[in-house]
Amino acid sequence: MQYARNVQFQIKTGKEKELNTLFEKEVLPVLRKQNGFQEEVTLVNLKGANFISLWDNKANAEHYGTSTYPSVLAKLNEYIVGTPQVETYETASTFARA
Repeated sequence: MQYARNVQFQIKTGKEKELNTLFEKEVLPVLRKQNGFQEEVTLVNLKGANFISLWDNKANAEHYGTSTYPSVLAKLNEYIVGTPQVETYETASTFARA
């Protein structure tokens, strides 16, 4: 069963574009190298951001959370307010275009 990690946080005012650039150039390549990583969905609005990553299973998602996520978070700290909230989910279903 697929597994999802949802990282929620506030973005510092005026840092939205810089965060997006950092994510695309530095964070996404790291995610793509992780065993079991499948997809990332990033949602941003004036209230903050949700970074949702999909994984092939819970073990790989948890391994990323303990081994690699701390270094990713260190890169994000310049652009975010406070400590991100991380929630995990079993993925009940996903839909793709037919």
